[in-house]
Amino acid sequence: MRNLLKWKIPAVCVVLALIIHSCSNKLNLQPQGSLLASNVNNNSGVQGLLIGAYALLSGENVPGQNLGNGSGASNYVYGNEAADDAYKGSTPSDQPDAIPLLTWSLAQAGTSSYLDEKWVILYSGIQRANDVIRTLRLSPSISPADTVEYVAEARFLRGFYHLEGKKMWNNFPYVDENISYVNGNLSVPNFAGGSFIDIWPKIEADLSYAVANLPGTQPNIGRVNKWAAMAFLAKAYMYEHKYSDAKPLLDQIITTGTTSNGTHYALEPLYESNFNPAQKNGSESVFACQTSVNDGSSIATNGGNGDTGDELNFPYNHGPGCCGFDNPSWNLVQAYKTDANGLPFLDGSFNNAPLVSSNTNPWAGTVDPRLDWAVGRPGKPYFDWGIIDTTWIRDQTNDGFFVPKKNGYALSQQGTYSSTETVFWGAAEVDANNVNLCRFADVLLWDAECEAQIGTLDQAEIYVNMVRQRAANPVGYVYLNATYDAAHSMYTPQTTPADNYKVSQYPPGAFSSQGQAYAINAIQMERRLELAIEGHRFFDLARYDNGTGSMAATLNAYVSVEKTRHSFYLVNNTAQFTKGVNEYFAIPQNELDAENATGKIYLKQNPGYQ
Repeated sequence: MRNLLKWKIPAVCVVLALIIHSCSNKLNLQPQGSLLASNVNNNSGVQGLLIGAYALLSGENVPGQNLGNGSGASNYVYGNEAADDAYKGSTPSDQPDAIPLLTWSLAQAGTSSYLDEKWVILYSGIQRANDVIRTLRLSPSISPADTVEYVAEARFLRGFYHLEGKKMWNNFPYVDENISYVNGNLSVPNFAGGSFIDIWPKIEADLSYAVANLPGTQPNIGRVNKWAAMAFLAKAYMYEHKYSDAKPLLDQIITTGTTSNGTHYALEPLYESNFNPAQKNGSESVFACQTSVNDGSSIATNGGNGDTGDELNFPYNHGPGCCGFDNPSWNLVQAYKTDANGLPFLDGSFNNAPLVSSNTNPWAGTVDPRLDWAVGRPGKPYFDWGIIDTTWIRDQTNDGFFVPKKNGYALSQQGTYSSTETVFWGAAEVDANNVNLCRFADVLLWDAECEAQIGTLDQAEIYVNMVRQRAANPVGYVYLNATYDAAHSMYTPQTTPADNYKVSQYPPGAFSSQGQAYAINAIQMERRLELAIEGHRFFDLARYDNGTGSMAATLNAYVSVEKTRHSFYLVNNTAQFTKGVNEYFAIPQNELDAENATGKIYLKQNPGYQ
């Protein structure tokens, strides 16, 4: 993060390290305000604090905390594994704290270490953003223009971290720079007057301030601009089902928005370019967690500026290295089937036999080519590391046949975009692949939803077809008997496609003729296919649900079929998703105990949990 922001602040680095260490790692710890006031109330010091707030986008970089599995930027445990996109992977005894989250069966509320890690990282980020704002109040030497800029960036980050917490827990306390401390304890309630407090208005206010006060371009690609802030304000509105508020913002982003370096937003010509460390920060990157390696930032058990959060999610003993987690599910792979017209099976029949890549009687029809960039499967190349076979799966009996691919890198990139510094598991585990927190395809598909809900179905169809048209580009297919060009995300020669690929646009007027329900179904399917294994699926299902029970129906149907296939935690547990409970995770028990230690109840557990 620091290298990609490229702010020159060496004079405050030592002070910044002390400040970050002193800042609240949890909701109940007090920051050291006096150190902030006396040491960093100047332009360079405030910039240093702001960089510290950006740094936590990675899910790491909290001194004294060995985070990663539950706190990573990609949300792979919550977004992929707790939904129907992926299994836990590895072996049943490895990372057992994940299993109750993935089976929606936490016996005692909030006792998973994963939930603690996510809570810690989000409130650490919130605290650092608040430190920026507090310190600016004590910094008369900073120009008014810089003050507005820094506050806008800090409020964006504060809004972002609260939005992440709202997605996770719903009843997530809002903490701003004015929160007072009582006996060293930060006592912030999540309910009042007999009901839980809705923090959406405050999230909206933070993101709206950022939109109004950030510039359209920035001197550093990793810094948020007004368009990225606008996208996250629209995202908040999407979660609130305020389509009439989200739509004009999304329309502006599509027609006028640019990256922080001034490049107009556009879909990358090739799908894989979004996940290639050699091509990061392209035209499709609205906002990303910036990563870098081999810059001296990696120390001990901290991945530094690399993508530490995904370091467990590589094929086992092949490719980049370790450790066999986040294996794509059969259900996800089946979703990439296409019919004779190159369209997805929207009626759910995609999950019926025959199975894609099955050893016996495999699916002989066509598949969407995005499958082989999202998922590594037997008989297909994993970039230039070789052809995948069953030995790439750590525990095939429990993990299925597939490996994740979007977080990977090519053999020819090893040592350049992967770490040569020995940290945590080892050098090869940390890479410089950005984590996409929002990309332009997100924006198009959100706007398609808005059009389907309150606009025109024809315009919704146009946005979906833009995404599908890119997927159909044969230059971006995976090919057999070919050399992978890691600099450009393509194979040559392009003679033998790795499968019978076919993906087509919806014919003109299909959405209008089939009606709104059909259009919304098609948009939701497109989000799954386009954004698979990017940490969105669970949260999308919860957003679509809106009290209807659709999420429970989808995931319980998934379990009933997956129990007959491969997944330890589904086969050997009575996994059952409960409507009205499991759409959100349990608030960590450690936080409940700390906040309520005085006997006064400030923090209440989410409904349905013990």
